[in-house]
Amino acid sequence: MNTDKIYAESIAKEYAPKNTSKVMALRKLDRKAKLPAEIFAYTFGIISSLIFGVGMCLGMQVIGPQTCIGCPHAKTCQSRNCGCSCSTEKNDK
Repeated sequence: MNTDKIYAESIAKEYAPKNTSKVMALRKLDRKAKLPAEIFAYTFGIISSLIFGVGMCLGMQVIGPQTCIGCPHAKTCQSRNCGCSCSTEKNDK
């Protein structure tokens, strides 16, 4: 009987409201105040990195249209060295 009572008291203490100190309350308030800024910073950083990466891929022509810029038949050109007369004219200048 005595052990059951001790066990019941230990469980009751576990779920009973705990007295928190002022330092713990300040830490909790600090975490609560910083959370929106951290969420924004991580979200903005991830989105910016993705946009930067897509821009780099487009600039290096890893993705996107693989055409001659300024070529009159740009839809049929497959690379910058397409062999068309406009690409050889640019290289001569």
